Amino acid sequence: MDEGRAYIETGILEQYVTGQLTARERYEVEAMAAKDPEVKQEITSIELTLEKYAMVAARNPREILKDEILHKILTKPLEAKSDKIMQKIEPAIIPLHDNVYEAKIRKLYIALAACVALLAITIIALLSTRGELGEAKNEIIALNLDKQKFATEASYLKENNTDLQEKNKIVSDPDWKTVKLAGTKMDPQANMIVYWHPAGRHVMVDNSKMQLPANDQDHQYQLWALVNGKPVDLGVFDVKADSTQILLKMKEIAGAQAFAVTLEKRGGNVGPTMDQMIVMGAVGI
Repeated sequence: MDEGRAYIETGILEQYVTGQLTARERYEVEAMAAKDPEVKQEITSIELTLEKYAMVAARNPREILKDEILHKILTKPLEAKSDKIMQKIEPAIIPLHDNVYEAKIRKLYIALAACVALLAITIIALLSTRGELGEAKNEIIALNLDKQKFATEASYLKENNTDLQEKNKIVSDPDWKTVKLAGTKMDPQANMIVYWHPAGRHVMVDNSKMQLPANDQDHQYQLWALVNGKPVDLGVFDVKADSTQILLKMKEIAGAQAFAVTLEKRGGNVGPTMDQMIVMGAVGI
């Protein structure tokens, strides 16, 4: 159903022809008639129908009616003029028809739906980007951990390789003496190796060949050199199950007849605790 036919079926045209509308409503009807030929034709049709009906039902007016009409016209001229003036200054209002209103509402709904869809897409994109950034961050952290682990392992291998090369030089150099220390009554299964360079006064402990029980936090092992029957302190060291160091450098000594190790309080002692001696070995000629 088009706009003109819908407007006709509202019944407003009959009210227009019979003079039941306000000035504004009459203006709306006239504007619609000027725009839609079907509405204009319908107004003409209604006027003709009413005119025919009036002709059929017409009666001669009373003689006194003429005088009454003239009296009303003469006694209320200002009221009529005022009404005409109000009609002339009635603001021009273009009617907002139902179909136009519905079309605008429909456009607003479409625009709103588009905004909601765009917002949803934006949120999904942000969440996806956030998830990807989180994954990337986790990967970077994992790579950094791997890098640190690799650096630690590389450092260990380098240090280990340096110690191995140094140990090979010591073993193959006749100027170095290899002193084997065996376990005592404190631990008969204990044993270790000390490398001593008399001319250079160097003393090294072979950590890879050490068979000593791991010490606790309150104690350390202390290496002694026996020089003319007197013990000389060569420093302390720890025995750890996870130790990777091959060679432990101790204090220097020029002459010694034997080496021994005792278990002392952490930091060492000024003299050896004899009942805590765990290994001992004489220097070969």
